[in-house]
Amino acid sequence: MDDEAISIKLTRDQALVLSDWLYQVMFQSDDLAGIVRERALWSPIYAISGTLDTALTEIFRPDYASRLEASKERLQTQMYGEANESTVPVEDDSATERGN
Repeated sequence: MDDEAISIKLTRDQALVLSDWLYQVMFQSDDLAGIVRERALWSPIYAISGTLDTALTEIFRPDYASRLEASKERLQTQMYGEANESTVPVEDDSATERGN
């Protein structure tokens, strides 16, 4: 099998939002097994999460929650137009815990 590495490019906003979601699923809710039943997928998920955590200094800043919300709004605007027109359920405020 070919073990050549593959690079994935994300914008900083995409990386921050994905990193937060992975953190919530993996460490806050312990629901990774419920979402990803194929355990072989956990290896790349943990690799992506670890890479994002080492690349994103924002996750350690005191203004993390506001930066995350701004990133979400920009991404929603890029995808759907208006930032206030969400197509997904609203998440709780537990994301603010990570930056503190």
